[in-house]
Amino acid sequence: MYRFLLTPRWWGINVFVLLAIPFCVFMGSWQLGRFEDRMQDHRTASEQAASTKTEAARPLTELLPVDKKTSGRQATATGRYGEQLLVPDRELDGKRGFYVLTMLRTDTGKALPVVRGWLPGDADPAKAPAAPTGEVTVTGALQASESPGSNGVSAAGGLPEGQTGAISSASLVNLVPYKVYSAWITLATADSGMKAVPATAPQDSGLDLKAFQNLGYTGEWFVFAGFVVFMWFRLLRREVEFARDAALGLTPDDSEDRTAQQTEDENTPASPSPTA
Repeated sequence: MYRFLLTPRWWGINVFVLLAIPFCVFMGSWQLGRFEDRMQDHRTASEQAASTKTEAARPLTELLPVDKKTSGRQATATGRYGEQLLVPDRELDGKRGFYVLTMLRTDTGKALPVVRGWLPGDADPAKAPAAPTGEVTVTGALQASESPGSNGVSAAGGLPEGQTGAISSASLVNLVPYKVYSAWITLATADSGMKAVPATAPQDSGLDLKAFQNLGYTGEWFVFAGFVVFMWFRLLRREVEFARDAALGLTPDDSEDRTAQQTEDENTPASPSPTA
């Protein structure tokens, strides 16, 4: 009865199933691993954020380049403030406002973008307090360059002069006449009555939509594996039923003929009985 399993058609079905199931299991396990990695990154970022509040600040050059381990660490830098820019459409405590970004020119010849604070309302140069003059030493949380269009960073162009949508060296190098560090800091204590901007977690280190997409894909791949097994058993059962019917002489054509004959008999009116 199971000799049909040796036919070329079933050889193809069996090979497909034997390849599909391990593949689905592998992809599901990989997506689960990605979710667990993001969970670990989230825990590490949370622990790091707590530790940076008590640790001593370190020189900027010791923490570059910015990565998941150094992002959020307290950094210090010395220099003189230069050009000042505004970063519009930034929210803080549920309110819309803007960052006051001032370039700190260091002895290395590069400038460090420093977010000196946040103010509510539309970006207006008249509202932004002037930067301190002379040599200053700043301390704040180190942050990686932003990417336009991600994490609430505006990707809109055509901003007025003196404004930038993203705090990144790629954007700022076109606005100031000197090289810019591929990093920035947000002051722990804001200047001149502004609110301090809290540090953000490194990109891809939180429980964001991508993390839960990985978890959803995990379930999908395991469901696919189960579906392949289900369909194989269904096809097998159907083939066994056909083989059993054939052994009993009940072919599909015979069944159709009997059904058609039964229908025809039911629809044929009975002939009238002869009358005397």
